[in-house]
Amino acid sequence: MMELKADLNLGLIAGIITLLGFVPYCHAIVQGRTKPNQATWWIWSIVGIMLASSYWASGATHTLWVPLSYIIGPIVTTALAMRYGASQWSRFDRLCILGAFISLILWILLRSPQVALVINLIIDLFGALPTIRNAWHRPQDEDLTSWLIFTCGNALNVLAIDRWTWEIASYPLYITCVNGTVLFLLLRPRKKHPL
Repeated sequence: MMELKADLNLGLIAGIITLLGFVPYCHAIVQGRTKPNQATWWIWSIVGIMLASSYWASGATHTLWVPLSYIIGPIVTTALAMRYGASQWSRFDRLCILGAFISLILWILLRSPQVALVINLIIDLFGALPTIRNAWHRPQDEDLTSWLIFTCGNALNVLAIDRWTWEIASYPLYITCVNGTVLFLLLRPRKKHPL
């Protein structure tokens, strides 16, 4: 009983930490230090609701707080990205949106929480790709502090997993890897070009 409560508390703390990661990110957007990719945040706003729903329907409880934070944070970020973000959509961005819509149609047709979870993770990955690409090419357009907080909150959520089934473990492990990848790209040393 004590272990279950500890897992629930870890999950709640992970959700709060993850949500707090959006504060410096949104601040950096407003200040013009961060240029969020609109395609990413549109996908993450839509998929956040679907992912939290399918994750909950698959049996997640203790680790549900992080997916809930990924509903609120991306919706606010999308609104800011519409005003302050990069307004051009590349062909790559449009392909990611198309992939997300195809995955959404498959989810609607198949109607299985477990299949929906996998499809939503794929949709989320399509959303992550433009930001991962941006972190590789233009790391100055992302907020390091936010990605550090996101990664820490997500890693803590892995510790909150109360049942190690693929349905429960897949989302925390996936989102930790995605955020960790962006963080790694932002921290990597860059070659200095001679003047």
